[in-house]
Amino acid sequence: MDHMNAHTHRAVETTAGTPAVRRFGMQFTSTPRGARLARRLVSHRLDEWGHPYTSSVNETVTLIAAELVNNAVRHGHVPGRDFRLQLTDHAGVVRVEVSDVRDERLPELSGRQPPDNTEGGRGLYLVAQLASAWGTRPRAAAPGKTVWAELSTPPA
Repeated sequence: MDHMNAHTHRAVETTAGTPAVRRFGMQFTSTPRGARLARRLVSHRLDEWGHPYTSSVNETVTLIAAELVNNAVRHGHVPGRDFRLQLTDHAGVVRVEVSDVRDERLPELSGRQPPDNTEGGRGLYLVAQLASAWGTRPRAAAPGKTVWAELSTPPA
């Protein structure tokens, strides 16, 4: 399997009186094929977690994830290095995190201005419009960055 790394993490944590924390994380090759697989797995995992494929939550988070992983492949690619996707669903918020190894290429956090007619820039504008919040942070315990986005979900 050259399209994904075998490091998969799924967990559901519960504590009496608190909502379950659902997590999914996986490394993918930094290729268009890895990006497609990541997008499909996000949609599938959300469906398993009670956000059906045709729900606005599933469609929106999948689109956000697609933009973030496409950026990781396009702008964060270093030959031989993977990107990592983390998906969390907890207390009415779905969070997507995509980490790559390029820390010198940070996205513009404005994201609120529509892109001009030049190449690129539309993906993060779309993320900024769809997400409840988004941002970047240094990658934990490794070189690179993590770009994250959250979507508040309606109560069940």
